[in-house]
Amino acid sequence: MSVITLFFTSIGLSMDACAVSISNGMCYSKYNKKDILSTAFAFGLFQAIMPLLGFLAGSLFSEAVLFLDHWIALILLSIIGGKMIVEAIKEYKCPESCLTGDKRLTFKTLILQAIATSIDAFAVGIGFAVMKVNIIIAVLSIGIITFITSLIGSYLGKKCGEMFKQKAEILGGAILIFIGVKIFLEHTFG
Repeated sequence: MSVITLFFTSIGLSMDACAVSISNGMCYSKYNKKDILSTAFAFGLFQAIMPLLGFLAGSLFSEAVLFLDHWIALILLSIIGGKMIVEAIKEYKCPESCLTGDKRLTFKTLILQAIATSIDAFAVGIGFAVMKVNIIIAVLSIGIITFITSLIGSYLGKKCGEMFKQKAEILGGAILIFIGVKIFLEHTFG
């Protein structure tokens, strides 16, 4: 996997965390610098751990499905990206007010958000195992980029409001689908 492809995969995976960071910035009235850093750290950490776990799981059976690697990448990334786009469009059509009445982001809520936003990265980790991606570089890239986009998202949420949330999810989904198609085309015709 090229550096550019890994970069855009990392950006795509980070968009869920960015969107939740934006939402946190909008929804929690007492969302301070400590909360912003905690959010970015938790999201970056979980986004890095999940593809590693997926990679380890995928490594157990990667030899058996090696000839399907480009299909697996296309299907997984398209499903994940498509799910992100569909959820963003549903939310855009039926906007709901912030679901929490809390004034402060709790540790429990933050951990649940970090897990929820990183589940997709587990599936990508399986794809990484099949494609024999250098997992250390991939994990570092995904974790660092998620940390940065979550920081930016938290500040945007505080400053700019809800209009960016769905757009970030749609962009993230589109990037993941694009990467899946690119990998498929490279392996099929390259």
